[in-house]
Amino acid sequence: MTKRLSVVLLLAAVGLAGCAMPGGAKPVTFGDDLAFLKKHTDAIALADKTGAAEVVVVPLYQGRVMTSTATGPNGLSFGWINRALIASGKRKPHMNAFGGEERFWLGPEGGQFSIFFPKSDRPTFDFKDWQVPEPIDWGKWELAEQTATMARFTKTFVVENVSGTRFNVAAERIVRILAPDDIKRHFGIAVPPTAQAVAYETDNSIRNAGDKPWDRTTGTLSIWILCMFNPSPATTVVIPYVEGPEDQLGPIVNDSYFGKVPPDRLRVKGGVIYFKADGLQRGKIGLSPRRAKPILGSYDAANRVLTLASYTKPEGVTDYVNSMWEIQKEPFKGDVVNSYNDGPTPAGPPLGPFYELESSSPAAFLKPGETLRHCHRTIHIQGSEEDLDRIARATLGVGLADIRAAFK
Repeated sequence: MTKRLSVVLLLAAVGLAGCAMPGGAKPVTFGDDLAFLKKHTDAIALADKTGAAEVVVVPLYQGRVMTSTATGPNGLSFGWINRALIASGKRKPHMNAFGGEERFWLGPEGGQFSIFFPKSDRPTFDFKDWQVPEPIDWGKWELAEQTATMARFTKTFVVENVSGTRFNVAAERIVRILAPDDIKRHFGIAVPPTAQAVAYETDNSIRNAGDKPWDRTTGTLSIWILCMFNPSPATTVVIPYVEGPEDQLGPIVNDSYFGKVPPDRLRVKGGVIYFKADGLQRGKIGLSPRRAKPILGSYDAANRVLTLASYTKPEGVTDYVNSMWEIQKEPFKGDVVNSYNDGPTPAGPPLGPFYELESSSPAAFLKPGETLRHCHRTIHIQGSEEDLDRIARATLGVGLADIRAAFK
């Protein structure tokens, strides 16, 4: 059992995850979710010109995208929301797992440059010392600007890493609905008139607001975007990767986060990684910058929903922060994309359940006044299998039949 797995078990035990499925946790519609969030938070809704594609954002939770829909109030709500924790109004130790389908975090989580553990000459990385920094946990961000399709948030704060380096950060986050031309530019597709879609991007940046550079000797930060979606028994994560020999590019996939993922839940075939996202068994995978492509996604065959995510991936950059809970030999050899599937543990019910698609920026080696920017874009498409098959082939390189056959 890894330290990361121990932490997850403890989180479940102390109730950070709220209620387990099915005990009334899952909302029926987007309208139901929106009403709940407006009752308990300062939620705001963004919508496209048609009003069918909507996104809910909460300033109280760092400008987090809590959920979205492609078909209006009566449509599917795509984000996982921890209703029990939100309704309680109580702050939890270590972390407040509010949920939400796209949130801003910072790395690294572990190592001598971790910002999740206190300054120490001899860190032990024990769970009792682990704490998500307030600015990315329960700290409210300022709503600086809002239109019908966009909201901009800002936050200035200080965080300190295990080695004692203090980071003065000025952060900005812009959430905007994507128009059809934006979708075509960023995903290379046009949504057919017979399908429905909601697409949005978050434009995230951190600026070195201090007077000292962030470098390899003192450690640095990265922007980390985590997306929590509702699972189904028929949902599969699909991640294309760069093919090539391991002695040049390294392992294809890192599946050691919570213990090795069994082959009936993880398949690698023809330049594509398939990972079950059913919320039934915990596991996590990651890809290095040499293996990852700037696109990943999932397909929910039960509801005929194709989800795609694209993100900023600078060409040739290989320095990404390492979040392993240990003193690291290579603190800048972390993953650029990850996927997590939730599930029960011996300590109790699952955290959600949910599944995640994640992306990270490169390590932010910034001089005073310099800024690092990381964009993450999400699109959910509902439609016929013919429409979705065409889009999956154009973006992920495989069709729906390939996805369905991955675990048969």
